[in-house]
Amino acid sequence: MRKEYDFSAARKNPYAAQLKKQITIRLDEESITYFKTISEDVGIPYQSLINLYLRDCAASHRKLDLNWK
Repeated sequence: MRKEYDFSAARKNPYAAQLKKQITIRLDEESITYFKTISEDVGIPYQSLINLYLRDCAASHRKLDLNWK
């Protein structure tokens, strides 16, 4: 392994922007705690777990039953 690397000619990954998009989302503390607890058990960052769960919901076209009573 080298002591120093020269990244002056390096370029950014052109596909990186297509992979994920940064957004702001407001979640309640209980939901965050839930995913953080699972995160510690499985060793995956909690934000990645939330993303995986939402991706699974979107792939299976899962919808919430929002009937107000």
